[in-house]
Amino acid sequence: MFESFDTVIVGGGHNGLIAACYLAKAGKKVAVLEKNSEFGGATTSVYAFSGISAKLSRYSYLVALLPDQIVADLQINFKTLSRKVSSYTPVADTGILINRIFDDKSRSSIEMFAGNTNEADGWQKFYSRMAVFAERVAPTMLKPLPTESDIRELVGEDLWDEFVVKPLSKTLDKYFANDVIKGIVLTDGLIGTFASATERAANICFLYHLIGNGIGEWKVPVGGMGVLVNELLALAKSLGVTLMPNSNIQKIVDSGEHVIVETNSNNFQASVVIAGCSPHELAKLTGDQPPNSLDGSQLKMNMVLTKLPRLRSGIDPKVAFSGTFHIDESYQQLEDAFREANAGEIPAVIPAEMYCHTLTDPSILSEDLQKAGAQTLTVFVLHTPAALFDKDHDARKSLVAKRVLAGLNRYLIDPIESCLALDATGKPCIEIKTPQELEREIGLPRGNIFHGDLEFPWKTNDDPRKWGVETKSPRIFIGGAGAVRGGGVSGISGHNAAMAALERLTEIK
Repeated sequence: MFESFDTVIVGGGHNGLIAACYLAKAGKKVAVLEKNSEFGGATTSVYAFSGISAKLSRYSYLVALLPDQIVADLQINFKTLSRKVSSYTPVADTGILINRIFDDKSRSSIEMFAGNTNEADGWQKFYSRMAVFAERVAPTMLKPLPTESDIRELVGEDLWDEFVVKPLSKTLDKYFANDVIKGIVLTDGLIGTFASATERAANICFLYHLIGNGIGEWKVPVGGMGVLVNELLALAKSLGVTLMPNSNIQKIVDSGEHVIVETNSNNFQASVVIAGCSPHELAKLTGDQPPNSLDGSQLKMNMVLTKLPRLRSGIDPKVAFSGTFHIDESYQQLEDAFREANAGEIPAVIPAEMYCHTLTDPSILSEDLQKAGAQTLTVFVLHTPAALFDKDHDARKSLVAKRVLAGLNRYLIDPIESCLALDATGKPCIEIKTPQELEREIGLPRGNIFHGDLEFPWKTNDDPRKWGVETKSPRIFIGGAGAVRGGGVSGISGHNAAMAALERLTEIK
């Protein structure tokens, strides 16, 4: 016996829930099957430390790629806040402050550090060029997948050459000479991507980080990422979506007329299936050969602090940590770390970046913690691929954490360890997630936040796919980060999978 639905969605992360809401609004009968007891996947918010009432976005944090159109279409109450500071990069006893809106302070900071006006001029020219690219490409993200020729014509030959054809390393050399300034720009090409600046993967990752909503601004989700999940769950319930946690899926079979989804407790029959899980996990469920799982490349750290540490540069820590705080991320340091990690060695100097959510949005803290001056700190450690932890996992995890914290402490007056709050058992409030732990806890293959090799948000001219979510089965679609245009906390692939499913349901009828 099978319970029948128009669409069964495998995986209850934000993409799966977005797809469910679009389909249910279109009048379709939808079920969402989630293997965990809670929905949300990488976008959950949790109380990570015993006795500490700080609800952390454990796995994801800032929002750039979630289109305003999705929030408007679904009428969800999800708000984000702009940060005044874009980034702060300490170097020895000084530093570089870049505000979100490039102003006189930003220009002065770059000029004082570089000792000339060229780097600040290059910054403005580079990002004005990138802004044009973003404005033109962003509106295509919720439409049928454009071809390479479409995008090339849309952005023009010069921009195409700078941001697509040439390695990011070459384009950076064109606009910047200073090693540190180049590194600040390069980091957006490396979050979640294990690559050299000379490799195509860095170009792709860079574009995803800079094209969101046509402006590329990274905003703070009010209340944490879990608010997005809660809003989507409430909407899904109101639309009659069947939500089934603790669904351990055993098999997915396309019979030619329907798709059968077998779980540990129920069997379902659907006209179409949307896989919010990774392509790797989908292949295991359908009995196909899984694609190669590219290593995720970041180690994640979450902390709760009793206070922000003072900096050797003298800058107010409430300014420095409110944007993205870079440590050891000059161009050469990033390239050296990649080279060492690629050779299987833990980098001697490990690049990382972090920010303090609570400086922009203190609402994730209880009133008592707010009054006490507590803060959170979220750290993404670059160039730490899963392969580094395959042997001696715990020892290597400890060594990486030790080197990252030591790297941070080089720029602080107060060692970060002295600022950590203590949980109810007296343990410091710091948690560390390796790529292996990200795979085990939220199903990221090899800890890869993109579920695989990130692709440019367009297709080759001869690619027959319409939405970039198609699989070899005409009834099964990828609706997670592994779809084309799936990278980042965007909901784009959930939307596009829903559009493809609606078209397929119309054809079936």
